[in-house]
Amino acid sequence: MEYHLSIILCAVLLSGCASVAVTEDAIKRNTAHTLGLEVNDFTISDRVDEGVKTSYRVKTKAGRRYSCYVTGTMSYMGRVVSDALCTELGGSGKPASGGNKGQQCNDLLKAAGKC
Repeated sequence: MEYHLSIILCAVLLSGCASVAVTEDAIKRNTAHTLGLEVNDFTISDRVDEGVKTSYRVKTKAGRRYSCYVTGTMSYMGRVVSDALCTELGGSGKPASGGNKGQQCNDLLKAAGKC
């Protein structure tokens, strides 16, 4: 019985929650990658940790606003944080995938669903 309890306790400790696993630095790096921006080109606000999900708002220096989230856990390999998934507020409602990286939208990108 003690063996099973130890395994469960270990699994719970290793799974962690977003407030522990998701650092501010990880949020900034992953958001910069997704939006195709430099880390100092935007600010993060309104962070909310819920289980393994961290939701937050982004405002770029250019005035664009996004609602984003990442997921994160702790494992035996260390912190594991997902890529950021962002949707522009007041925009098309399509998630920012990083595939367009600030390029002009053309017919090929439209056909691929990248803009």
